[in-house]
Amino acid sequence: MRHVTAIALLLAVSACSGPEESAELPTSALDFAAAKTCATPPDAPVRIEGGSFTMGSSAVYAEEGPERQTTVGGFWIDPHEVTNRQFAEFVEATGYVTVAEKPVDPELFGVPVEQIPAFMLEPGSAVFTPPDKPSRNYNDWWEYLPGANWKKPYGPEGPDAVPDQPVVHLAWDDMQAYAAWKGGRIPTEAEWEYAASAGAKKYTEQPAPELANSWQGVFPVTNEASDGFKGIAPVGCFKPNAFGLYDMVGNVWEVTADFFRAGHDPEDRDNPRGPSENNAYDPLNPGFSSRVMKGGSYLCAPNYCQRYRPESRHGRDPGLGASNVGFRLVYDRFPQE
Repeated sequence: MRHVTAIALLLAVSACSGPEESAELPTSALDFAAAKTCATPPDAPVRIEGGSFTMGSSAVYAEEGPERQTTVGGFWIDPHEVTNRQFAEFVEATGYVTVAEKPVDPELFGVPVEQIPAFMLEPGSAVFTPPDKPSRNYNDWWEYLPGANWKKPYGPEGPDAVPDQPVVHLAWDDMQAYAAWKGGRIPTEAEWEYAASAGAKKYTEQPAPELANSWQGVFPVTNEASDGFKGIAPVGCFKPNAFGLYDMVGNVWEVTADFFRAGHDPEDRDNPRGPSENNAYDPLNPGFSSRVMKGGSYLCAPNYCQRYRPESRHGRDPGLGASNVGFRLVYDRFPQE
């Protein structure tokens, strides 16, 4: 089910017209469609042996701390984000229809239907659309775009989804349905961060362009794309971490199973599962329980979103997809095809 509170917050403004054409200034959502291809990594899950690590960070954002020694059990994990190709196999096998492909129930708004803009009742999703001037207000660069969904990530006038790019525009229920079909599950925040860290030292600086897909330049208007991409990259374009996992940082945010609450419980150290739903709270979406997403995306830049790190975390509306949010699965036993 969609959460209309988040729709209203994200989409309170209409799409902005862009500045004049420039090599560095994207003018529409379509400017973020990538044509470049890369060698696609294998799909077979990678075994991660259990162990202990220092989870969290107090170096950048308060909600990422406090640091604590945390232990997780062993698991298998997808080496890359779930791709459009993989999700298409699921849809072909099951006939599944995603949340973004269904009309919005007007009763969810809690106001008379005549007060609701007609476009907000159409099937669609949240698409990054660059503003025509510098801004730090996310309402200025998110647009609810009817017709945007996993098959048409840039809207109905844009290109089809690229098979080996991460699938986006999925709600929590869509991810859960895929996980059940695949025989896996959404990782806990601790599992995800342990796999992303891969024993490396913590850092705060933006990764080098060959290491992660993030935003080079002044977000949200100047995109130098020195990493080769203005938007989503196909999986496998950047170096894997020490566990052989691709894009654990950057490219698209990845949703985890934990409910979001600012900060970690310092006493919850052994295979933590995060707060209960009753104890969860996301100040950006106070009307419902958000899920934790990790790792940042191609929209993270030093001047705005320093979340291109394993410790990064943010609340995610489970009822609404977006053009920079994806996921990968973990497995308690090696999946059988």
